[in-house]
Amino acid sequence: MKPSMMDSLLGLLRIRVKRGVNLAVRDLNSSDPYVVVKMGKQKLKTRVIYNDVNPEWNEDLTLSVTDPNLKVLLTVYDHDTFTKDDKMGDAEFEIKPYINALTMHLQDLPCGTIVTTVQPSRDNCLAEGSRIIWSDGKLVQDIVLRLKHVECGEVEVQLQWIDLPGSKGL
Repeated sequence: MKPSMMDSLLGLLRIRVKRGVNLAVRDLNSSDPYVVVKMGKQKLKTRVIYNDVNPEWNEDLTLSVTDPNLKVLLTVYDHDTFTKDDKMGDAEFEIKPYINALTMHLQDLPCGTIVTTVQPSRDNCLAEGSRIIWSDGKLVQDIVLRLKHVECGEVEVQLQWIDLPGSKGL
C-alpha cells in the first residue's frame, strides 16, 4: 500500500493574518497591501486592502504541516493594476516552538496561561517576545513580525493548530 498524504500529515496550521502596522508607502501616498504566505511548496494569499498602510486583514490561511522544521515565509506586496506588484518587505518565522508546545498535550489550563515565550533574536524576525498561550481550550501563538528588506513595517499573525482525524498527528 503506498503511503498517502494523511500518513505524513501532522495536522493543519491556521495562520490568522491580523494586520499590518506602518507598512511602506509604494504608491503616491499609500499602498494597496496583501500578504503571501509560503511554506515548502504551499503558497496562499490574503485579499488586497486598498489605500491603507495599516491594513486589517483578519484572514485565516491554512497550511498542511508534514515537516515541523520548515519555516514560514511571509511577504507583503503592494497591488498595482498596470505594473508588477511591488514588494513591501518579508519575514520568516519558525513553527517548531509552537509544535513543541503542542506536543506537550496540555489540558485544562487557566485561560491566558503563557506556556512559553520565543524571544526576538538575530536569527528571527520577531519585533517582540512571541507568547504561546492557552486560550479557550487551545494553544495559540501571537507573533509580531518586523519586515526585512524594507524601510518600515510590521505584520501581526496568530498561529492555531487543527488536528485532522486520520492524519499521523503530533
